[in-house]
Amino acid sequence: MPVLIDTSFLVAIASPKDASHVSARQATQGLVGIRIVPAPVLPETFYMVTQRVNYSAATRTFRLLRTGAFQIEPLTDEDMARMEEIMAQYTDNEFDYVDLAVMALAERLNITEIYTFDRRDFSVFIPAHCDYLELLL
Repeated sequence: MPVLIDTSFLVAIASPKDASHVSARQATQGLVGIRIVPAPVLPETFYMVTQRVNYSAATRTFRLLRTGAFQIEPLTDEDMARMEEIMAQYTDNEFDYVDLAVMALAERLNITEIYTFDRRDFSVFIPAHCDYLELLL
């Protein structure tokens, strides 16, 4: 079964000092199936790993994401239209761009499982294709 990978999970893996590093590393052992990384996650992850660890760690993470272990999924016009709908529906939550992209891709790809440490945004969102998104960490 495919799963979506969010920035917080990737940053935790790449950042040994991150409070969630051990949990993220352990979770990678159980990661089976197609691992989909939304394209907007890439620049956010690269920036955050550069800031929290260093440039070298960010380039290693980028290289890892480009291997066959992950599928990079671009946004479509339909995804961006859905992102706008979510923005309008959840105005008070002020979801960020990458979270909106993950939400829209989850719906389009009919994915219910997300590897993320971002409980605040993803637990509030009610997707159109299921009752809730299963947050795997």
